[in-house]
Amino acid sequence: MAYELYYWDGLQGRGEFVRLALEDAGAEYIDVAREAKKDGYGTDAMMKLMNSKTEPHIPFAPPFLKDGELIVPHVANILLYLGPKLNLAPKDEGSRYVAHGLQLTITDFVAEVHDTHHPLATDLYFEDQKDAARIRAQNFLDKRVPKFFGYFERVLKQNPHGDTQMIGDTITYVDLSMFQLVEGLHYAFPRAMKTFAKHYPRVAALHDAVLARPNIGAYVDSERRIPFNESGIFRHYPELDQDAK
Repeated sequence: MAYELYYWDGLQGRGEFVRLALEDAGAEYIDVAREAKKDGYGTDAMMKLMNSKTEPHIPFAPPFLKDGELIVPHVANILLYLGPKLNLAPKDEGSRYVAHGLQLTITDFVAEVHDTHHPLATDLYFEDQKDAARIRAQNFLDKRVPKFFGYFERVLKQNPHGDTQMIGDTITYVDLSMFQLVEGLHYAFPRAMKTFAKHYPRVAALHDAVLARPNIGAYVDSERRIPFNESGIFRHYPELDQDAK
């Protein structure tokens, strides 16, 4: 039975972190909101499940994954569940929790990316909070990017099994998520990211190694990969970008 991925249509968003794992593994899955309503899918099907009065484990918000009768919400939780099934997780249980911790750190970072363009309120338009966004984005680029990527660079350096995997000697879903993080930031802040590879060579090498994977390369070049746009987490607003230091 195919996995069912529930996420908003028209944007990569947080759902893309799950898509990358499914695509890399060549897993059969249905991107529910993007499928035809006449086939029982579409956004209405997602909203119906979220608003169910009988489902005992209703998800708060997408993304969530349905595997048979099981519903798994939240990106890091979904990847913790999928990782062993897709051969994208460490073999031993202890290391799986280390990988989960790294994914949760990525989750924290992604939330800060979102807040560069919506620092005051999610329900307000970007145009209603531009001044605050400029301040938040500058702090993000000056302080938070070095803090997070400095940490990720050290994790790669101190992995005894190779410096293009975050943990262990084979690729995991964490590496795929790091790829997406770097891709997204290059889209959102092209000026600030110009010298990224110079400052974080191991993270840049990880990104390139993931892109070189056949299934990922094919997916990135396909129509299945929704282009970055200003409806997702990674948004390009020129007024928030700045020259690389």
